[in-house]
Amino acid sequence: MTPLPTLQIVRRYGPVGGMERYVWELAGALAALGHPVTVLCERNHGGERPGITVHELGEIAQRPRWISLQRFSRRVARWLNAHPQPGVLIHSHERVDVHQLTTFHGPPFATIFERGWWRLLSLRVWMQLHLERRELCAPGVRAVVPNSQLIADQLRHYYPQTAARLTAPVPPGVTPGPARETRVVPADGGVIGFVGKEWQRKGLDKAVAIVAELRRRRPQLELWVVGPEPAEVEDLFAGWAGGYRLLGWAKDFSVYPRLDLLLHPARAEPYGMVIAEAMAAQVPVLVSDRCGIASDITDDAGAVLALEAPVADWAAACERQLAHSESPPRFERGWLQVAREYERIYRQVQD
Repeated sequence: MTPLPTLQIVRRYGPVGGMERYVWELAGALAALGHPVTVLCERNHGGERPGITVHELGEIAQRPRWISLQRFSRRVARWLNAHPQPGVLIHSHERVDVHQLTTFHGPPFATIFERGWWRLLSLRVWMQLHLERRELCAPGVRAVVPNSQLIADQLRHYYPQTAARLTAPVPPGVTPGPARETRVVPADGGVIGFVGKEWQRKGLDKAVAIVAELRRRRPQLELWVVGPEPAEVEDLFAGWAGGYRLLGWAKDFSVYPRLDLLLHPARAEPYGMVIAEAMAAQVPVLVSDRCGIASDITDDAGAVLALEAPVADWAAACERQLAHSESPPRFERGWLQVAREYERIYRQVQD
């Protein structure tokens, strides 16, 4: 098979965030399939790996965000002018305008149109909208890859002119870790996990209310919170006399086998990597309908509930999941599968 050389554009290259891990894993999988990979970034957080050449452009102040994005875009354009890449497909994951293909990892900024006209009275907002539209609609863009069906639907709604460029979604892969052993959860206890640094968006406050309701019937039930610094969220547990653990950030998958349920009542979740990781560890999941991965959750893996459902409904759904004695099937989606899906897209773009 003919190699497909690509240039991957990402500000932070390495496993330092959800989108960044996606790019890092994709680059590694493409290289493993024999495709030359070049990465253009501000800083390399991922070290050296065979088949991957990394060029650093230097770190840029992160705030204001729109200025930071614009400065990075200009550096990328200057680098490409100085280092032409004939025969190389340029695949961006950022707000630039030099690419043939872009992967869209989060909800469009254009959702701000649904939040009240007064939010539009800002130069910051209009620059963010300009950068987003430019990324999606620049003349050279031949494909836009959403990372979930949820994002695809949003892009089609807010940017109908991109419909012809939208590909099938390419969700992230998941690295398999240790699995949860089959066990019966005690009728008065159990361990529910919440995982996510961006805890407001991912609904930790609602998770706390749900578990508090459950603890009336299950006094030994615990909520383990992974992601935010304990000091950030301690106030949410005012009035609790134990029953929770604030574990901070975890760099591995060791927490999942110790959970009896992953609770993820997110307000906005483009995909939901932590949900996929929990399912890969055979942990039942209960998530909101605002998660991109929701369509992949089968009845034997967990449940999806409307975000607006009352706390009592969420608590009852938790009870049903905790009552299961059989382990859910292991969720499997390797990064080589992700790379092969991109192979097909790359060849379509080049035709």
